[in-house]
Amino acid sequence: MTPSRTERRVVRRLRHDVDQQPFIVIWEVTRACDLVCQHCRADAVRDRHPMELTTAEGRALLDDLTRFGPPHPLVVLTGGDPFARADLVDLVAHGSSRGLSMALSPSVTPRLDRAVLSELRAAGATSVSLSLDGHDAAVHDGFRGVDGVFDATLEAARMVRELGFRLQINTTVTTTTLPGLPQVLDRVLDLDAFLWSVFFLVGTGRGSHLQGLDPDATEDVLHWLADVAHHIAVKTIEAPHFRRVVLQRQQAGAADPLTAFGLGDTYRRLRSGLDRLALDRALPDRVPRPPIDVNAGRGFVFVDHLGAVYPSGFLPLPAGSIRQASIVDVYRDAPLLRSLRRPDEFGGRCGVCEFRTVCGGSRSRAYAIEGDPLAEDASCSYVPASLRA
Repeated sequence: MTPSRTERRVVRRLRHDVDQQPFIVIWEVTRACDLVCQHCRADAVRDRHPMELTTAEGRALLDDLTRFGPPHPLVVLTGGDPFARADLVDLVAHGSSRGLSMALSPSVTPRLDRAVLSELRAAGATSVSLSLDGHDAAVHDGFRGVDGVFDATLEAARMVRELGFRLQINTTVTTTTLPGLPQVLDRVLDLDAFLWSVFFLVGTGRGSHLQGLDPDATEDVLHWLADVAHHIAVKTIEAPHFRRVVLQRQQAGAADPLTAFGLGDTYRRLRSGLDRLALDRALPDRVPRPPIDVNAGRGFVFVDHLGAVYPSGFLPLPAGSIRQASIVDVYRDAPLLRSLRRPDEFGGRCGVCEFRTVCGGSRSRAYAIEGDPLAEDASCSYVPASLRA
């Protein structure tokens, strides 16, 4: 299906061929971490694995990424806690010297100090993402499993901004964190973040013990985030149907989304929280940032600490290994990744949905629930036009 003019304007379509190169590469440089986050997809441990990719292998991976050609993919070094690696500055400097845009996603531990951040900034790192899952210490520290992390995160965020990094705040939505989202937004605005990245729980790793949102609540949150996008740039993780929502909202014009889309109590409560926030502070007005059309294996790829390549960090099916093949060849040719770029072959509602080429559903959640990455995404409440009576 060829994207319509509306889709091209409201959703950011990549200019390059996603069959040939990704937009973003996440590299889990280590699985070691001092936190014990309830939702950790990696089930992180205290000590580094002896078979982690070496510095030389890491440099070779970064070199290989440049073979995709311009525009080079954005590279995010994550974990575990990437600051557990003593060669982190070296890796950032090497990637930057090769023309790669290098970003960091650290855990907030004592390793995250001004001296190391200054070195990383000088080495070429441009942005840092920090997690804030609650508006106060009780919620956030309980979620992260260590007391004091909330206050340390606020301080780290200020330090990141002072050193000239772009700051992204990540928030995971579960039934526990859902009620406090407007207050988390207030914190995100206070911290002058350039982007709020909202993760919708996928039951992998430790997260399999947490309760995600049901489809109706998910729809309500996505519509609320469409409201929030008028005040800060918003990105959703494992909720590609946000792109459907912004398209539907654009088509609905000035209609009240509550009645136009039959939204529920979750949207009412979140909207009320946003209205209260607007009374307490001057909310910035902005043109909403078009969400980027990427999905697991389609513009996005994940490399773990041992070199295995996955469609996403939340989809634990390996497509290959950089210790056995070039990441360029794995991304372009692995059967799993190729199948994820063919939405017409998806199962259930996803395969017949008129928004399938701009959404495609969470492939990670399809696998977590159905054991099939090509299955229907059960977290979506939308009924495609072809299936309506």
